[in-house]
Amino acid sequence: MHFRACTAIVLAGCSLGAVSQARAQVSAQQDSIRQALTRLTARVDSLEAGLCPADVSPAPAQPTGNPATDSLAARLLELDRRLAALRKERCGTGAPERQAPDSTDDLAAIRAAAAAAAGQAPDAAADTAGAAKPAAGQPAGPRGPNLLNPEISATGDVRFFAREGPEENGFEAREFEFAFQSALDPYSSTKIFLAASEEGVEIEEGYLYWTGLPGGIRLDLGKYRQQVGDLNRWHAHALPESEYPLVYQRFFSEEGLAGIGLSLYSVLPFSLGGTTHEVWLQGSSAESDPLFAEGHESMLLGRLQNFRQLSRSTYAQLGITGLGGNNDDADLRSRLVGLDFRVTYRPPEAGTRRDITFRAEGYRLHAEELGIPTNRYGTFLDLQARTSRRWVFGARYDWVEAPRGPENTEWRITPNLTWWQSEFVYLRLEGEHRDSDLEGSRNMLTLQAVWAMGPHKHETY
Repeated sequence: MHFRACTAIVLAGCSLGAVSQARAQVSAQQDSIRQALTRLTARVDSLEAGLCPADVSPAPAQPTGNPATDSLAARLLELDRRLAALRKERCGTGAPERQAPDSTDDLAAIRAAAAAAAGQAPDAAADTAGAAKPAAGQPAGPRGPNLLNPEISATGDVRFFAREGPEENGFEAREFEFAFQSALDPYSSTKIFLAASEEGVEIEEGYLYWTGLPGGIRLDLGKYRQQVGDLNRWHAHALPESEYPLVYQRFFSEEGLAGIGLSLYSVLPFSLGGTTHEVWLQGSSAESDPLFAEGHESMLLGRLQNFRQLSRSTYAQLGITGLGGNNDDADLRSRLVGLDFRVTYRPPEAGTRRDITFRAEGYRLHAEELGIPTNRYGTFLDLQARTSRRWVFGARYDWVEAPRGPENTEWRITPNLTWWQSEFVYLRLEGEHRDSDLEGSRNMLTLQAVWAMGPHKHETY
C-alpha cells in the first residue's frame, strides 16, 4: 500500500516538472518573440522616418511544440527578412547606420519628423534647425524680429548729500542711462547712450564703428567721449569715485570731455621689450568752456598708450595725450598736454576677490587769450583696493589751478567705501574735504546707489 502511494507521488511530481519545464520554455519563447517584435517595431519606425537602422536580425527562435507560438515566430522571421530587403532598397548595401534621435529630446524628435516630411536627411535638418539657408549675398543666421532689436541696458544713479554750509541737503537723481548696442552687419556696430536727469535728456554718446579695417584700424564716427587719460572715457556710474577728477571738471567740463567727429585707433605693429603700443587720432567738434570759452569748436587730439605685463599678477600702463583747438571769435587758443600712469595688481587665482589699482595723472594747459599767455596745471592720485568680492576701499587726491582768469587753486580728498551687493547693485559711502583759495573749505558726505540691468551692466564705455 505504501509502495503504491509513493509511486503515485513520484509520477505526479514528474508530470508537474514536465509541465513546468514546458511552461518555462513557452514563457522564454514568448519573451524572445516580444523582444524581436520590439526590435522590428523600432526598425519600422526608423525606416518610416527616413533613417537607416542597423541590419541585425533577431536570433531565430527555438521550436516549442506549440503550433501557435511556433507559427508566430516563423512570421516574425519572415517579416524581418522583408524589412532587410526594404532597408537594402532604401539605404543601399553597406549604408552607414544613422541613429534615431533620443525620444526624450522633444526638439530632436520634431526636427526628425520635419526632415522626414520634407524628404530631408536628419543630419541636414540638424544643420539648418531653426533657420532657413540664407539666399546668395544675404548674411547667415536667422533674422527674426527679436534678433533685429538692439541689446538694451539701463543704469540708475541716485545720491544723498549731506553738506556743510548754507547749501541744502537731500536726494538727487543724478542720472538714468539707457544704452542701445547692436552689430549692424559683419562690418560695423553701433552704441547709443541716452542720459536722463532732472535737467532733461541728452545724448551722452552715439557712434558707429568699424573694426578689422586694413592695418588693424578701428574707425569711430559720431559723438563719443574723448580718449584723454585713463578715466575720461568712462561713464559716470562706472567711475571709482562718485565724480570725475577735479582736473577734468576744471579743464574740460563738469562731465569731462566729449565731442562729435571721427576717431582712429590702432595697435602699432612692433613691440619693444614686451610693451604694446596703442595710438588714437581724433578730430572732433567739442563744447568746453574752459578750453574754448562759449564756442563749439574743432579740436584735434592724439594719444599714445603703452601697456606692459610686469608679472603674472601685475601690469602697468603709461599714456601721453595732446589736444588743441582755437576759438577765433574769442581770440582764444588752447593747448593741453597730459601724462597718465596706472599700475594694477590682480592675482589670477583671486581676480574677482582681490586687486589693487593706483592711478596718477598730470596736465598742463597753455592758453592764449587776447594775446596773453597763461600756463595752468592740475593732477590727481587715485588708489583703489578690493579686499573681497563685495568690499572696495579707495581714496583720491585732486589738485588743480583755475584754467583761465584769476589764479585760484583747489584741492580735495575723497575717501570712499563701496559695497557690491551683487553684480547688478552697488552702494558707496564717500566723504569729501575740499579747499579753495577763493571759496574756502567745506566738507560733504555722499551716499550713492547704482543699479543696472541688461547685458552690459556697469559698462565703463
